[in-house]
Amino acid sequence: MPNTQNSTTQNTTTQNRWDQECDVLVAGSGGGALTGAYSAAVRGLDTLVIEKTGYFGGTTAYAGAGLWLPGNQAQERGGVADSADLGRAYFRGVVGDATPHELQDAYLDHAGETVAFLEGNAHVRFEYRAFPDYYAAPGRFEAGRAVFPVDLPAPEAPHALLGAVRPPAWAERFGLPMPDGPLTDGRALIGRLLLALESTGHGRTLRHTALRRLIVEGDRVVGAEAEQDGGTVRIRARRGVLLAAGGFEANAELRRQWQNLPGADWTMGAPGGNTGDAITAAAEAGAATALLDESWWCPSLRFPDGSAAFTLGLHGGIFVDGSGRRFANESLPYDRMGRQMLAAKAGTTHDNPVWWVFDGRFGDELPGITVVPADRKAFTEAGLWRTADTLYGLAERIGVDAGALRTTVQTFNSYAADGVDADFHRGEDPYDRFFAQGDAVNPCLVPIEEGPFHAVQIVLGDLGTKGGVRTDARARVLREDGSAVPGLYAAGNTTASVAGPVYPGPGVPIGSAMVFGHIAASDMVQQRAVAR
Repeated sequence: MPNTQNSTTQNTTTQNRWDQECDVLVAGSGGGALTGAYSAAVRGLDTLVIEKTGYFGGTTAYAGAGLWLPGNQAQERGGVADSADLGRAYFRGVVGDATPHELQDAYLDHAGETVAFLEGNAHVRFEYRAFPDYYAAPGRFEAGRAVFPVDLPAPEAPHALLGAVRPPAWAERFGLPMPDGPLTDGRALIGRLLLALESTGHGRTLRHTALRRLIVEGDRVVGAEAEQDGGTVRIRARRGVLLAAGGFEANAELRRQWQNLPGADWTMGAPGGNTGDAITAAAEAGAATALLDESWWCPSLRFPDGSAAFTLGLHGGIFVDGSGRRFANESLPYDRMGRQMLAAKAGTTHDNPVWWVFDGRFGDELPGITVVPADRKAFTEAGLWRTADTLYGLAERIGVDAGALRTTVQTFNSYAADGVDADFHRGEDPYDRFFAQGDAVNPCLVPIEEGPFHAVQIVLGDLGTKGGVRTDARARVLREDGSAVPGLYAAGNTTASVAGPVYPGPGVPIGSAMVFGHIAASDMVQQRAVAR
């Protein structure tokens, strides 16, 4: 990644040639970006949000939008007694020293404050829902501590902002009509934050406006250049620029360079964005980077068009690698399962897929949670869903050793009868059992015994990359020497994640992005505006 500050430094004779001016410029429109934008605008700062695509919301709009924010008032309303210190004990036990403690503390100590600040606006409301933390560590909540946005009723009349919220993943990926009814999950979060921003009277938005470079005068970021309608727009930011434009999951070149992966086809990142523009622009302005080899990993169902969709919550079947053998507990939280795939080098390239093997008791349904295939025939014709009357026949069709697959299934079935997975301990953790639907002594272990037998191809996907610019506890972007780049802030997947190489619980990505977006805006409120 380049680190050439001079490439963005502008000659002082051009510094007043601005097409737009604002106090705070926000690049991106996901949960972290819009939280930062609202936090600035509600305190009177003229705030401009630029979004590269035609939709607001980025990958946040695809998400279930659980938010891991320990010690907030929505938890309290739901009867959950949590605190920043309880969250800290768990977070520290999972993340340890992988990221600076002061960064972790900033996240945890401002989590409850961020929820209260946002709920101070009538348009924003959260509720607690059960979803277990992902690791057995001190301070874990086995029933979960995440809060979610309350569904947002559809407006009675067309609304320009709400009409531009990104569609659900299944609708956008398959070209299906937008659903009727309320905005739910991540779309509800984006819709509520957009309404909150609008209500301040100090927030503006521009779509189809892509950040291209930062403008630096002296050592300070004073604005940015963006591409709009084929031309260049120069935007002055008197208080600062907040980069919250996602990661680089859609940039195949950067993924090969930094992650040694073959491409970018299997990400759940929203299309049209997330190509690392903000990270590259910050690096050119002197920013340090870290964790570029990391993503929020997940097993993913491969589709005939070459893409893939996030898959979790298995309640039947097993995963086998190219040898026909299991290699992990299939009920692990998705990021942990993705890391097992990485370690086993299974499902990481086109020629080493993982096969999800299950039996006929599920009919034509997949025993898990994923984007539902619109056309089973297309999967079959593409060789991604294979079926046989016997395990020997299935092994032949997926190209694994028949004896190994039969032994694997027989061993698993014996574990199902006993209720104990002696190899990988499936069903022993509260997260495993959260999705279980079996009726045996261990409901996570459903035997594979009723033909026909199915195998569906699984590959290593992600919910986005989690490496980017280094930031401090004030969300300021840092240089290699640890000094802050004046006027430049970042949040979300544009940054090196506060969680480091782990995924502690549901909603850490969006929750931490929102907290640091709020922290960034709070810091900019304290800054003196750059003189004209």
